[in-house]
Parts: sequence; C-alpha cells; structure tokens
Amino acid sequence: MSFVPSFSIGSVVGNADIVNEFKCGNMGGMRRSKQTNTLVIISDHTKGLYEDKWFGDVLHYTGMGKSGDQDINFMQNRTLNESKTNGIDVHLFEVLKAGNYIYKGPIELSAAPYQETQKGEDGLLRKVWMFPVKLKLGETPVDQSLLEDHEEKKRQQARKLSTDVLKQRATDNQSKNVSVRCVKSISYIRDPYVSEYAKRIADGKCQLCGDDAPFTDNEGKPYLETHHIEWLSKGGSDTIENTVALCPNCHRKMHVLNSEKDILFLKAINNYFG
Repeated sequence: MSFVPSFSIGSVVGNADIVNEFKCGNMGGMRRSKQTNTLVIISDHTKGLYEDKWFGDVLHYTGMGKSGDQDINFMQNRTLNESKTNGIDVHLFEVLKAGNYIYKGPIELSAAPYQETQKGEDGLLRKVWMFPVKLKLGETPVDQSLLEDHEEKKRQQARKLSTDVLKQRATDNQSKNVSVRCVKSISYIRDPYVSEYAKRIADGKCQLCGDDAPFTDNEGKPYLETHHIEWLSKGGSDTIENTVALCPNCHRKMHVLNSEKDILFLKAINNYFG
C-alpha cells in the first residue's frame, strides 16, 4: 500500500517535518526510508553544486555523488532508477528559499535516465546521471514572487564574480533548452479611464524626466507607461492621484530604485495637475 503523507500539495514545511513524517534521514537530496517504504528527493535550488531544471512539467533531477563520475547503481540512484518496479514510493520537495521545503507530491520517472557532463564539488568535469521525473498528480504552479526572489539572489551572486569566473560559469551552465516553470501570480485589474487620463495629462512627456516619449505606437500616439506611485502590491490605490505616465526607462527605474526623492517629485506633479 502506498504511503500517503499528511502534507497537502504545495505545503511549505521544515526539514524536521520531513524527517518526522517520512521517517527518513535529515541530510542529503535523496533520503530512503525503509519504515515508510519511500524515497524523498529534494531539489534544492539554493545550493550551488546542482541545478535541476524544469522543462514543462518534467523535472530533470541530478543524481547522487558530488565528485567523480556518478554510478547509476550507487545507493539511491539505483532506488530511483528502479522505482517503477521496486514498489518504493518517491516524493518530491523543492527549495527556493533556504529552509522552506515545498511539498510537490509523489513522482515517477517519465523517461529513461541519461548522462551529461557537469563539474563536481572538486571543480573537475565528470559524468552525472539525470533523472527525468514527473509529478503523478500534476504540476502545482509555484508562487511567482518566490521564484523572482530566488532569481534575484542568483543575480546578486553573479554580480560579485570576476569577469573570468562569470564567463566560465555561463559557459558551464548554458543550454539550448530553456527551463520553463508554471507560476501563479496576482493580477491587479487597472481602471482604463485612470490610465488614459494620466497619459492625456502628461501630453507626450515623461512626468519624471520630462523628456518626450521615446517613440509613437501603431496609432501614432506617444508611447508612455502608467505607473502607480504607491504600488498596488503594497496597498496603493488605482486613482488619478496615485497614477502617473512615465517613459519606459523611468518606469523601470521606479521599479528598481523607487527612491524617496522621485516618489515625492511625482506626488508633487500629480498635486499640481490635480
């Protein structure tokens, strides 16, 4: 009989919760439990050695072994490889934020494992085994903000590297196949009348830098983008008083820097036109 954990799909739990639930060890990315007859695999994107990738609803998971060529018959590599016939249930957890384990559900091999070349913990190239696995109950969209936070941390790490190291990392990690994730996000329905009024008042000029719109759209109108001074995601209102029209460059600047000086300037502009 298959083991059914008490966690619901999408639950965020701690490492101790996994150990208590599955009766498995507390370390490693592949954890076998004879007591529950399960194999827990953890795809931890916060650690630098492996980079498992999703292609649609299939995760290409890296096998066990941090240095040297991996052996498909080594410990839990064998367990996962034979999981269609050995009667062991395999469950997946994913980590995008250190310490937060997202329960993705039971999985199964979707195709035969294959080998590729990666660097090991010792920095030397070696052969690793990749296991294409698919969620039995279907993919649950990952929170978009969580994914964006994870990607921003990786960008911050990349900015700290020297150009030579950065080039080497980029060369090692490049792939013709682009990883694709299904995400869930919150969409704010904006009032089209408020947006159009802000652009009309701006009269073709960015309300932050004062320059003309950089180009005209297909209708021959100056291209500007509406921006909420107090972001909707932080409780701002979709009102005339909180909406301005900016060139694409200044719009991006506000979302990257959002400086207090610029915020006060835009509020003063709106008060003037209001």
